[in-house]
Amino acid sequence: MRTETPPLIRLEEYRPSDYLIDRVDLDIRLDPHAARIDATLALRPNPAGVAGAPLNLDGDDLRLVSAALDGAPLSPDAYTVSPAGLSLLTPPRQPFSLRLVTEIDPTANTKLMGLYRSNGVYCTQCEADGFRRITYFLDRPDVMAVYTTRIEADRTEAPVLLGNGNRIEAGPVGADRHFAVWHDPHPKPAYLFALVGGRLGKVETQFTTAEGRAVTCAVYVEPGKESRADYALDAVIRSMQWDETAFGRAYDLDVFNVVAVSDFNMGAMENKGLNIFNDKYVLASPETATDGDYAAIEAIIAHEYFHNWSGNRVTCRDWFQLCLKEGLTVFRDQEFSSDMRSRPVHRIAEVRSLRARQFPEDAGPLRHPVRPRAYAEINNFYTATVYDKGAEIVRMLRTLIGAPAFRAGMDRYFADNDGRAATVEDFLAAFTAVTGRDLTDFARWYERPGTPRLSVTGRYDPQAARYTLRLAQSLPGEGGQDGAPLVIPVALGLVGSAGPLEAATSAQVREGVFVLDRSEAEIVFGGVTEEPVPSVLRDFSAPVRLDLALTDAQRMRLLAQDSDPFNRWQAAQDVALRLILKPDAGRMEAFAEALGRFLDGEALADPAFAALVLALPSEGEAADALPADVDPDAIHQARVALRADLGRSLRPRLERIDAALAPVPGAPYSPDAASAGRRALRNAALDLIAAGDPAAGAAWAAERLAGATNMTDRLAALATLALIPGETREAALADFAARYADEPLVLDKWFAIQAQIPEAGTLERITRLQDHPAFTLTNPNRVRALIGSFAFGNPTQFARPDGAGFACVARTVAALDPTNPQVAARLLTAFGSWRRLEKSRSAKAAEMLNGIKAIRGLSRDTADILARTLEGG
Repeated sequence: MRTETPPLIRLEEYRPSDYLIDRVDLDIRLDPHAARIDATLALRPNPAGVAGAPLNLDGDDLRLVSAALDGAPLSPDAYTVSPAGLSLLTPPRQPFSLRLVTEIDPTANTKLMGLYRSNGVYCTQCEADGFRRITYFLDRPDVMAVYTTRIEADRTEAPVLLGNGNRIEAGPVGADRHFAVWHDPHPKPAYLFALVGGRLGKVETQFTTAEGRAVTCAVYVEPGKESRADYALDAVIRSMQWDETAFGRAYDLDVFNVVAVSDFNMGAMENKGLNIFNDKYVLASPETATDGDYAAIEAIIAHEYFHNWSGNRVTCRDWFQLCLKEGLTVFRDQEFSSDMRSRPVHRIAEVRSLRARQFPEDAGPLRHPVRPRAYAEINNFYTATVYDKGAEIVRMLRTLIGAPAFRAGMDRYFADNDGRAATVEDFLAAFTAVTGRDLTDFARWYERPGTPRLSVTGRYDPQAARYTLRLAQSLPGEGGQDGAPLVIPVALGLVGSAGPLEAATSAQVREGVFVLDRSEAEIVFGGVTEEPVPSVLRDFSAPVRLDLALTDAQRMRLLAQDSDPFNRWQAAQDVALRLILKPDAGRMEAFAEALGRFLDGEALADPAFAALVLALPSEGEAADALPADVDPDAIHQARVALRADLGRSLRPRLERIDAALAPVPGAPYSPDAASAGRRALRNAALDLIAAGDPAAGAAWAAERLAGATNMTDRLAALATLALIPGETREAALADFAARYADEPLVLDKWFAIQAQIPEAGTLERITRLQDHPAFTLTNPNRVRALIGSFAFGNPTQFARPDGAGFACVARTVAALDPTNPQVAARLLTAFGSWRRLEKSRSAKAAEMLNGIKAIRGLSRDTADILARTLEGG
């Protein structure tokens, strides 16, 4: 019997719960193999539900020990129970108490959902539906309750006991055990429940909110690694300060705790007052973490903290509204990072991520609206569409109504929905209330899958000193029919030979933005004294694909003269992409000359921006620009050739940059944006030099590696060496592994670099690395580092013509699915663009996918991704 496609849950079928839970009292006795959960639920019929309906509680792999109603044991004929649920057949018509005792095995919980044990530390992950793996419950986000949790454990095994809210009591239990009681006064859904128990070190500090509340902030880590938590703690404080200033949101408990664990399916989780993190996004030191790691820690700490309001105090009515908390909070953390670092550089990084992850998702079989209409497994909808495109919708809303009105609307949203489970309609209603603006048409962004295409053409009339832009939008819907137009804010301007044409004006453009809310429109600019180059979609004002036919010379004018940093960068990217897709020696030489002028003029003034200009579009971006019959080898070879040509042409300038940005001997490392930008440009220069002259580059990179004083420079040198076959590379890789043998997070970088080597021998290398003592399928970080980096970051070898790359990933999916279906399903999404590959590769991918389909008993997670990948067009 083969696995069947999981049934769909549909938004249109939502109805309120028949029962509500006002209070939850938990007594949890931790044990490695027999943890006991004693839960008392204060329930009442929901006036909006069906009167007299059975009470159907969710469960997942649970064993019921006992059940009691209002203090009396339940008779066997009063309920039905299985590991997957408990039904009380005739509940009381008035408020009642239900006490349930369950027993679970945390050590055997390899799914890492619910309560599990990671390296001796007890922890939880309950989003989206993991609480049902702890006790039987109404495990849905619109059932919100006040929780009081008593945690008891062996004192030696778990001297630290943490829960949601504030600790109100603690003490010994006999000679060997102890307890702690935590109370969270704020109603929350079950997915925000958390506890932690284990041997942990900590760093802490105090913060006083704008409202005068004294808060103890702490970060808990593996003992001995406390010094690596300092940056995360600092990011917590900066996040608290920023949210008070930017959004008027103050923290609301007496403690805020962050805990780092090594086995975690996600990046982090925003449980109320007790954020649990993958240790990858907490631990940092100059010796072990790169500039990118520091930036990610800062951003993810902020993201989870900001959820305290956009997700916790105001949560989601149902999982179809996931974008309401995730897209909004991504927007908030992006704004935080922009204020902490360089706003233009950070914006470019945001868009690069969107295009690399979300645009292909929107174009493939896994595409879905930002607010899905149906799902089979909600864990599979924690996607780039929900997070990143969701954030872009919020950004467009701010552009449309202006920053002051946006802030007023956010204040209204929080005030109207505090303590509630809200919907997208509630969110938009707050902005309508403060602006009077009808956002019905704008709301289509939440409902329409796919990436809109914006086509722009220009026409200049020198006699009338007039320039006309024609804009047209399209978004093919089902059956190839265009739907109603979207509301697209298009930020734009005109650039002349000496810079922006400030005298050129149009009554249709307000504060630099034209709102395209029809299928087609024309914008007329007057006072245009020379033929301009249009600068369209400035700051990437909408998540669309732009069709704008410009010559290389016009694009290089934008690079040199535009006032918008994003479009300056975009201009260089567009030229490079065209050269990858259609190489031309003459155009390459002109491009190199333009880049040389750019480097001479301002590279050292803004190194971080210059490093982005030098970074060519990825092979994935090039593939995404092709309609079909993608040949990863051809793209790779063209990109390698372009990098080599640029490296040779720009070498004198790159060497001068390298020398100018050399670190001062003995200067301490700092992860600040300016210092990180200097390192980024210097390492980009080295990479291009090595592309043009591999022999010299290998020697230079080996020297850089030997003398590096921080992980950023060390890893950049190793990544450069990894692309140059030979003894120098293998010796460097071996030395790196020996040096960091006891540092799992650093070895993850070592695994990832090797998995992305675009050579035929990489598959054999991966096979050897799977036998490395540091590699294990039970740790999601190890799997993502080795197999994930190969599947998502090595197009030529993953999509090898012989199908061996596909087979490698398929084997891992099959091996992981029984123990950790979430990680298996996410790894399977690497096949999302299989239909767009050239036919022989596409056929091999289909063979591997059908092989997975034939496996008996696939998890719901994997079966869902598989069905959509195979059936989607």
